[in-house]
Amino acid sequence: MSQRPPLPARTLKPATVAVHEGALRSQFGEMSEALYLTQGYAYESMEQAEARFNNTDPGFQYTRFSNPTVSMFETRMAALEGAEDARATATGMAAVTASLLSFVNAGEHIVAAKALFGSCRYIVENLAPRFGIEFTLVDGSDLDAWQKAAKKNTKAFFLETPTNPTLDVYDIAAISEIAHAAGAKLIVDNVFATPVFQKPLALGADIVCYSATKHIDGQGRVLGGIVLGSSEYVTGPLQMFLRQTGPSLSPFNAWVMLKGLETLALRVERQAESAARLADFLADHPKIGRVLYPHRKDHPQYEIAKRQMAKGSTLVAFDIRNGDKEKAFKVGNALEIVKITNNLGDAKSLITHPATTTHQRLSPEARAELGITDALLRLSVGLEDPDDLIEDFTIALNAV
Repeated sequence: MSQRPPLPARTLKPATVAVHEGALRSQFGEMSEALYLTQGYAYESMEQAEARFNNTDPGFQYTRFSNPTVSMFETRMAALEGAEDARATATGMAAVTASLLSFVNAGEHIVAAKALFGSCRYIVENLAPRFGIEFTLVDGSDLDAWQKAAKKNTKAFFLETPTNPTLDVYDIAAISEIAHAAGAKLIVDNVFATPVFQKPLALGADIVCYSATKHIDGQGRVLGGIVLGSSEYVTGPLQMFLRQTGPSLSPFNAWVMLKGLETLALRVERQAESAARLADFLADHPKIGRVLYPHRKDHPQYEIAKRQMAKGSTLVAFDIRNGDKEKAFKVGNALEIVKITNNLGDAKSLITHPATTTHQRLSPEARAELGITDALLRLSVGLEDPDDLIEDFTIALNAV
């Protein structure tokens, strides 16, 4: 019989929660979380099977619905986030899709920030309207725009902060007040900030989603996502949506995520410190123009970032001065330690050219409106020595 080892009743710090919370030990008393690779579960009787499906007997029915390893990951993430409950998904985009479509219906309305990851824009602009859901895109930093966009049928406000890739920071507390006054829920994609540096629920958000593929795994191994919020929402519309549509997280991937959570705080603290150093180095370099990092004083939303983020993120965005796609490519190609890929949040430092990768499906006009120039590069800072990364960029910039 599995049981959860007791933890102290006192409030624990995030790093401790990320190591211990949600453990579910079998009769063997294993220290590392058990990996339950099973599709289904045996019942002691027909009556017990009936009770499981009626939700009157606690336990597992089918791994598409729930699984002990996945449950441990959900419980630990909920504790780390400060959420009442959580449900894991196969990918981050499955989490975003479920967070919206689980409760927004045909004839209702979504207000979203324009600055979204390309696939998130697709969900709002292309997928939702196919099911009769209206949308309005706004400048996420303009509080009046959020207020004016709300309608009687608005059910959801959706944003990411900091944004991908230009690291805009939006006032979660202020936007949540506008959403609630309109009778809508605020959904925050918190990937760039991580649950270590920013707590959207504590700032007034109703739902938080992650691509756990990023910092939560943090070592480029597996895909996953998670949605967090109130018990009413999670065990109600979200759980029903996931159960019937089936974007289930693999137990193996959940086990990898649990191992990732054990070092999450250590990793992102170090990565953010290095990112701040890289941002300062790039800002002082004569071949670099705009540098975007939330905890630099020249960031447009610096005051908001300092107020709602403990650190400035592990990401840095910057433009090559007087640059274009050719010069941006030349810098990226000249890097030897930093690898070219569209992922982020890895132990390895990664760079991408958003205009031709993550945001290439947007029109040139839409990219220009968001500040995504052909000279822009997005850097995800890893765990290498920051001096080696600075040297790598020094050599690469000399190539321009």
